[in-house]
Amino acid sequence: MPITVQQLAPTDTDALRALLAKDPAQNLYLLGLLQEFGIAPADHRSSFSYWGRFDGKTLTAALFVGGGGGLMVPSASDGSATGVIADALAERVRLKASVGEKPAVDALVRSLCPGKPRLSKNYRLFAVSADDMGPFTNPLLRLAREEDVPRLLPLALGAVQEIYGRDALAEDPHFEARVAQRVRARRTYVLEENGEMVFKVDIGSRSQFGAELENLYTVPSQRGKGHATLCLGQISRFLLSSLPRLTLRVEEKDESLARIARKVGYLAGRTQRLVLAE
Repeated sequence: MPITVQQLAPTDTDALRALLAKDPAQNLYLLGLLQEFGIAPADHRSSFSYWGRFDGKTLTAALFVGGGGGLMVPSASDGSATGVIADALAERVRLKASVGEKPAVDALVRSLCPGKPRLSKNYRLFAVSADDMGPFTNPLLRLAREEDVPRLLPLALGAVQEIYGRDALAEDPHFEARVAQRVRARRTYVLEENGEMVFKVDIGSRSQFGAELENLYTVPSQRGKGHATLCLGQISRFLLSSLPRLTLRVEEKDESLARIARKVGYLAGRTQRLVLAE
């Protein structure tokens, strides 16, 4: 069968969803993007597109390209399948950031990143279902409100600095607005103790197949008190009352967060890679 690479159209939505649903835990981020934004027509002036590898008429791998390479997310597949798409796009885009299963991201870096990435980290993807949950809860964890944004901002900045080694305010003049938008979208949960905001967690992607948690952050002075364990258990139980699974990316050298995830009931899966080229 001939192998081709094509930009996906709205008529490919069912095929893309079916491909991603074969490995929903690994593809939760893409499933969330697909549910929230759909697939834009090829002739539409959109800030993102999907590209697919076809074996004959069968879609066998896919790649989300946002902002001309500003964010590239491959479907879970072996590196060779993603590499075919990357090679076909070599004259169109340059990779600026990518996250996904390590062999697939490695293939993107080889074809679309001419220099050494500024940041490259390996993660383990942890997943949990309702049957795996431990007894950890904290009912004081709550949705963040708009009036919380000034106090939430230092935690959001701390999370970016700790996870990515970046000064978010210096690099992104719209960072505070993005934090506020996430709060308005009901995707940020916070914990207060004695009037101090001490913990935050975001829902990064959500669909009928599950949700991915991200940016767990406890202020340094409050670490070692069990906040992360109890709050991760709380939000996980809450979300799993209506969703089949949750995932969480944990940097491979972050043994502390890995222990917390396992304690709550999360199971380690395959290796992920995050790359920032600019």
